Amino acid sequence: MACFLVSAFLLILQTSAAPPQTGVSFNNEEDVALSPPPGTSKRPPHSIIIGVRKGGTRALLEMMDIHPEVAAAATEVHFFDWDENYSKGLEWYRELMPYSYPHQITVEKTPGYFTSTLAPERIRAMNSSIKLLLILRDPAERVVSDYTQVYFNRLENHKPVQAIENLLVRNGALNTRYKAIQRSLYDIHVRNWLRYFPLEQIHIVDGDLLIHNPLPELQKVERFLNLPPRIVASNFYFNQTKGFYCIRSDGRERCLHESKGRPHPVVNSTVLQQLRSYLQEHNRTFFRLVKRTFNWQ
Repeated sequence: MACFLVSAFLLILQTSAAPPQTGVSFNNEEDVALSPPPGTSKRPPHSIIIGVRKGGTRALLEMMDIHPEVAAAATEVHFFDWDENYSKGLEWYRELMPYSYPHQITVEKTPGYFTSTLAPERIRAMNSSIKLLLILRDPAERVVSDYTQVYFNRLENHKPVQAIENLLVRNGALNTRYKAIQRSLYDIHVRNWLRYFPLEQIHIVDGDLLIHNPLPELQKVERFLNLPPRIVASNFYFNQTKGFYCIRSDGRERCLHESKGRPHPVVNSTVLQQLRSYLQEHNRTFFRLVKRTFNWQ
């Protein structure tokens, strides 16, 4: 844990010293123009990436944005999971979408939708035939990644931090009320979605496979969304420095923001085994619900 603390502080210093990042260009660059291109309009999404937090939603959206027939919303909207935004109405939501041509599909992603009890019913009320994308990774690894994001955010805001073991264990037992663990109970959350949408409308992307070999997962997404195959192997290259795949399209190369792929702490092996044991039954239930299995420990 001490090594993790040192490397974390060094990473914060490097980040603060670096020039500001301009971010990734999406197909909705028209939004900054004085007038939209002729023939385009803002439309509600045809597909939504509903989660999961720290599952790879940003990577999935940016990789999908390679496709010429995808118009991707640049920011997380939090329309269906935040009451204050939902009360603003569908027109407010539509205005946050990118301009798109009739042959394109609009996609937005908000990872908070998956664990929201209200989002499934609200999305169905907007469009009962919408296609949903859910990207998941090993739930125990997702817990550690969730902790890591919060850890760095607290460091950057000069707030106190705790070792992950202090959050995972309370009074000698696994702290199952810890929010990061609750978010990894995939069976509980997907059961709520299946109350409002048939399984055929929810495509699950394997986040672990997307990291190690993105093309096959993106091809499955193309088929699910009835998109012509346009994403190819040459759109990806492995960045040895960052340790993950980056994107090459339109003559440009781009990688995920520095906040992605941060080093995880080394978790006490006994505590990690407690976490994995607790998640096993939830994983088995999830596999039954979605009628497929994943290579999770």
